[in-house]
Amino acid sequence: MESPIPLPVERAIHKLGSDISLARRRRHISQASLAERMGASLSTVRRMEKGDVRVPIHFFARALHVFGEIQALAHLLDTARDEIGLTLMDERLPKRVRSKPGGTSGAL
Repeated sequence: MESPIPLPVERAIHKLGSDISLARRRRHISQASLAERMGASLSTVRRMEKGDVRVPIHFFARALHVFGEIQALAHLLDTARDEIGLTLMDERLPKRVRSKPGGTSGAL
């Protein structure tokens, strides 16, 4: 039995679906045309635009690709700017580093 989907997740998927619908309509693209460009069925596009959480993420990614916005997905969790993750890593750094006998300093 799957756990229920958290409300913030549901809301985010619903908003993404609405935004895809708006972007499609602003570009004067029909749902059928978007489905064809995405390699998806018309019903998948309709469900996606309604924010159906059961639509696999790759369909949302394909829609973003059609709109030229795939980089938005690629940068969602940019680990180079993950302040929490970087802070946790920095907290685990050793206070001192001792050189090993006969070893190198580690300098480039």
